[in-house]
Amino acid sequence: MTAWESAVLDGGPANGLRVKVSGRPRVIQVTYPCQVETASCGLRAEAVFVYRRDHGVTGEPLRYGFDIASP
Repeated sequence: MTAWESAVLDGGPANGLRVKVSGRPRVIQVTYPCQVETASCGLRAEAVFVYRRDHGVTGEPLRYGFDIASP
């Protein structure tokens, strides 16, 4: 059985977003679709944002901080 925990994202474009995580991942990746002016063959582009777990928070909600330097 998988245990799910609540987590909240701090900072960046997904600030305040609440998610459910399993296994306390070290990193959460958030993507946001970008508009493509001349898309062909189903091509798409997405902006990628990375959030890293705050290891100082041991109870729910877990916290993930925006990593401005990644990817």
